[in-house]
Amino acid sequence: MNRTDARAALTDLLLTPGLDLDEAADRHFAPDYRQRTDGSWANRTEFLAHIAHLRTVVADGSVEVHDELSSGDHYADRHTMEVVKTDGSTVCMEVYLFAEFAPDGRFRRIEETTLMLEGPEADRNLGSAR
Repeated sequence: MNRTDARAALTDLLLTPGLDLDEAADRHFAPDYRQRTDGSWANRTEFLAHIAHLRTVVADGSVEVHDELSSGDHYADRHTMEVVKTDGSTVCMEVYLFAEFAPDGRFRRIEETTLMLEGPEADRNLGSAR
């Protein structure tokens, strides 16, 4: 079974122009997916609303995975996500992510904490903005 990972999911969701949002989500997230970011839970529908919003704000970016571990149906990583916004400004966030895989290798649950490394204070909630 092929499993997804954070880099592949973020690349498809935010950094692949022209890829349909539902198609990208179906590649990486189970139907019962839920996510907690900085203490706030979102179901799959709410998560996709967040990504749809980010697609209007993010022009380009990159994902760099620093640490990654997978054991059984559990996955963890530490990555930085740098984005160039449509207004030309940049934001860089470090993310600590813990996840559970569904039996088909897609994410069923992600819990993450974000740390803004660069960017204006107004973008501090970019990891959960809708």
